Formats: sequence, C-alpha cells, structure tokens
Amino acid sequence: MATGRKKPAPKGKPVRRGSAAVVAARRGGPSAWTIMAIAVVVLVVGGLIAYFVTRPSTHAAQPQGVQTFSNLSRNHVTGQVNYPQTPPVGGNHNAVWLNCGIYTSPVANENAVHSMEHGAVWITYQPTLPTADVTTLQHAAAGKSYVILSPYSGIPAPVVASAWGVQLRLTGASDPKLAQFINYYQQGPQTPEAGSPCSGGTGSPQ
Repeated sequence: MATGRKKPAPKGKPVRRGSAAVVAARRGGPSAWTIMAIAVVVLVVGGLIAYFVTRPSTHAAQPQGVQTFSNLSRNHVTGQVNYPQTPPVGGNHNAVWLNCGIYTSPVANENAVHSMEHGAVWITYQPTLPTADVTTLQHAAAGKSYVILSPYSGIPAPVVASAWGVQLRLTGASDPKLAQFINYYQQGPQTPEAGSPCSGGTGSPQ
C-alpha cells in the first residue's frame, strides 16, 4: 500500500545537485569568474605598488654647501671679462660657447661661461692635483653631454664645481658631493637657456 513517501536514493550513490559555480550562484556567493577577476586585480595592483616603491628616484638631490649668485648679466661681449668669482659662475661672455668635454689645458672663461648659460657644469681643479685624482675627475665627467673639465690656477679649493649662478668647493676628486652637483645642476633649474647646445662651438676636448 502506497504511503506517498519518495523512495530514498540508494546508498553509495551521490545525489547530483549541479556544479560548484551553480551552487555558489544559488547561494548568492561569487562565481569562479568573479574570484579570478579579483585575483588578477590584486596581482596587478600589488605589482604596481612594488614598482613605485622599489624604483630608483628620478629626482637628484641638491648637494649641501652650494654658494648662489644672483643678478648675473648675460650680454655677449668681445675680449676678456673681469669676473668677481674664481672660476666665474656667470656674467657677460663671448658669443661663442665652449664645447663640453674634458680638457687638459686651461680654457677661456668667456667661452666656458657661455656654456654654463646653456646648462653646463664646469669642473675645475688645481693644476697640481695628483694624476690619479685627475683621472678620477675624468671618469666623473666622461660621457656627460653638459660637463666641462679643465685645470684652473688659483681656485680656492682642490676642486671647484660651477654652474650658472652656483658654485661648490670640494675637498678633492673623490668628494661625493661632486656627483650630486653634476646630477642636479647639469641642465638644471638654474639654466637660463636650457636645451641650447654644448657642442658646435669652440674648443677641442678629448
């Protein structure tokens, strides 16, 4: 005699109720595609955070101890100019700029000042500086498009780094502030005519 009950499923045989995604959807939980999308977003965001945290800074640090000079004239003149700084940091100058590079003999102030107007850093050193130190300076200047290196008699320190309107006295060729000065002031914010050339002028550097 029938009682109206459903016949129970045989033991050992699972009851099929649909895939995990269907079950999750029925229960209101995220689908497999949603979970995958979230995982991708997390990976991308994590990668971007790691990149910005570990990438090297593109902003050079300004060295300490830099002297600044303002109200420098910028006229083109002929003949020699009597500059108040040794070496000069700006002022009236020759109409032809000095080609940037490494020089083993003194260069004309008037041409070098014009190059600084274009954004060059001028590294000068006492002619009595040991050969090994001169070699160190040459390595520091090599391959840089807006750097001039030359000996200069009478400077107030073993090495002096100059750019338009700024100057830094250094203790020697290995002073770490030299690299900071070059990185900050080569075509730096002080440059009156940024982007102007430092080649095609006068002088024959190494």
